[in-house]
Amino acid sequence: MLIKTRGIVLSFLKYRETSIIARVYTERLGVQSYVVNGVRKAKPPGRIALFQPFTLLDLVAYVARGSGGLTRLSEFRCSEPFSTLPYEVQKSSVVLFLSEVVGRAVREEEQNEPLFQFLHDSILAFDQQTKGSENFALVFLLELATYLGFGISTGSELTDQVIMAGHAATSKGATGPATLRLREFETYFDELLHDPATSTIPNGRVRHELLTVLIRYYQLHVEQLGEIRSLDILSQVLAE
Repeated sequence: MLIKTRGIVLSFLKYRETSIIARVYTERLGVQSYVVNGVRKAKPPGRIALFQPFTLLDLVAYVARGSGGLTRLSEFRCSEPFSTLPYEVQKSSVVLFLSEVVGRAVREEEQNEPLFQFLHDSILAFDQQTKGSENFALVFLLELATYLGFGISTGSELTDQVIMAGHAATSKGATGPATLRLREFETYFDELLHDPATSTIPNGRVRHELLTVLIRYYQLHVEQLGEIRSLDILSQVLAE
């Protein structure tokens, strides 16, 4: 059986000589994995670009029997081409980071229209954003948490949980900011939650610390989230 659906690319793995296995968050089926044949051939060029993180696609897909199985795409095309995300280093680094988080945090193979629409609209807004994009990853993760069932309304809710989980250890060699530092972050999180345009985050180093705290918060709520490797890449870009 074939099904038409919109999709958001999360990641892909090379498969055999010219194919890939693409992991896609679909509007109608949730997270799905598709074998896509021939996209790594030299001709026609450019097809692999359709499977870069967060690319928005229109798909005609075969429906797998049962759950968790691989299936194939009958048709695929870019639904809404980007203007900036593939071409600006800072934005593309943010996309790499956020797609890794979403790929690890969102696993359901079922329809979730509000979540899909949030992801779709946020990605398009980021592509079109010309000012304030340096805080996009922070705002996105705070909003995504609500759709995943562990959203917060104040910065203290977030820092309290991280502190109670032991992230604020101050012994030599401990990772993450100490308790007093986390308390300083509450104001920044409040700004991001309620009026991101007024954010007073001073620099990329502080943004990196805030992202580290947010990832720790996600690790408390998402089983086996693991280490987000692309955070280090994003941190280097933020520091520039």
